[in-house]
Amino acid sequence: MATRGPRLEFAVGAFLLLALASLLVLAIASTNGRFGFSSDSYQLKARFTNLGQLRPMAPVKIGGVTIGKVAGVQLDPVKFDSIVTLDIDDRYQLPADTSAGILTGGLLGESYVGLQPGGDLENLKPGEEIAFTTPAVDLIQMVGKYMFGGGAPSADAQSGNAAGSEPAAQTEKKTQDSEPQDSQPKNSDAPSPTETTP
Repeated sequence: MATRGPRLEFAVGAFLLLALASLLVLAIASTNGRFGFSSDSYQLKARFTNLGQLRPMAPVKIGGVTIGKVAGVQLDPVKFDSIVTLDIDDRYQLPADTSAGILTGGLLGESYVGLQPGGDLENLKPGEEIAFTTPAVDLIQMVGKYMFGGGAPSADAQSGNAAGSEPAAQTEKKTQDSEPQDSQPKNSDAPSPTETTP
């Protein structure tokens, strides 16, 4: 029975080490260099009326740059609004008047939370809620609205406006015709009937 040579064992070991290193790089890239036991982030909350396709672990961006992620989504049992918990990197301190909106990367892209910093001198503290929010836009509903004439006035309304303008024009013309004409001034140079000529 032939025994394995040292070269074969070395090649197998190197291949396994290479595979483990690739898995480690993928794990670091998927977590943005942060792991569950790290504490270099703080949480903010945002309230939306419509989340669209937003899901947990979705990115939080400012100007296209990822600064955090969506930690969780829950429903307010009183107001029935969606409350989104955001994990923001500690390096980014957001002003108190920061606004948040749910955006989509292209027509079929993933949904993410886009932040727009304001100019307030005070910053949001951990656990506070972002006051200015914009809900997600339903693209399918918007396209269907314009496809089936929801965004343009109907033909009946246009014909009604045209029919209503004709009587108004006729009434204005009749009013102008019925106005009394000014009497022509009398000529003061004409002789009166009582005067006699020599």
